[in-house]
Amino acid sequence: MDAPYSNPMRGILLKVASVVIFLCMSTLIKAAGKDLAAGQITFLRSAFAIVPIAIYFGCRGELVDAFRTRDLTGHLMRGFVGILAMGCGFYGLTRLPLPEAIAIGYAMPLIAVVIAAVFLQETVGLYRWSAVLVGLTGVVIITWPRLTLFRDGGVGSVEAMGALAVLASATLGACAMVLVRKLVQAERTHTIVLYFSLSASVFSLVTLPFGWSELSWQALILLALAGFCGGIAQLLLTASYRYADVSTIAPFEYTSIVLGLIIGYFLFGDVPTGAMLVGTVIVVIAGIFVILREHRLGLQRRAARKHITPQG
Repeated sequence: MDAPYSNPMRGILLKVASVVIFLCMSTLIKAAGKDLAAGQITFLRSAFAIVPIAIYFGCRGELVDAFRTRDLTGHLMRGFVGILAMGCGFYGLTRLPLPEAIAIGYAMPLIAVVIAAVFLQETVGLYRWSAVLVGLTGVVIITWPRLTLFRDGGVGSVEAMGALAVLASATLGACAMVLVRKLVQAERTHTIVLYFSLSASVFSLVTLPFGWSELSWQALILLALAGFCGGIAQLLLTASYRYADVSTIAPFEYTSIVLGLIIGYFLFGDVPTGAMLVGTVIVVIAGIFVILREHRLGLQRRAARKHITPQG
């Protein structure tokens, strides 16, 4: 097996591939229709994602081992929060232009800093707090045209509800990131990936009595393909961290906005607004700053541990 961080270029390529396939997933979901229940989309996306994940781990001889866990409660908590995040994200995705939904979702790592400081008592310095405030200002710039009371429908309009849903998704996704941080201390990566898809499928199935629609064959095929894409992209994303440091590959997440602008324009006729572009630039810069700052602090902590470790 390759040593960690041994091939940064491979890690970057895997990360970019995961971004592209996740974007394909979002495009397929948006193309399936805006009248579908978020829980229904979440179930189909999660259930069909299990197929490529199971095939991959089966071929590697890791499928049975992946079911062995020491923290079932942690997996269930992560799964529950994760499906809430996905449901809110899918609701917003079907009601907003694709680039805006992507851009607002970039708030997730910024919110994760706040949650880690409050609930995990992680020390957050002035630089990261400043980056979080700047980044969230960018989110406000993106969402304000959707939320302003001077628009028809005000904050109750469909687009405003979509923007709020994506913000909720980013917040819940940040909570899920914190839960994963705890899981990785005791659980293997393939166990975390498998249990998330399984728990998300079960939890989202509970929404069946609350307005699931009868699907056309076209919508079912689109959502099934979205699930396959989600599973494959998750595997690629997980593999990327085997070859490169998080701080090396994380900034490539932001390539999705360029692709999202192209797809949104040509497939859905989404024309980016000035506020959306300005806000996105601010959020991306703040996000990259947080990533680089986390990397520098990580290097300092490792150096400090090495310095105090007894030698000999």
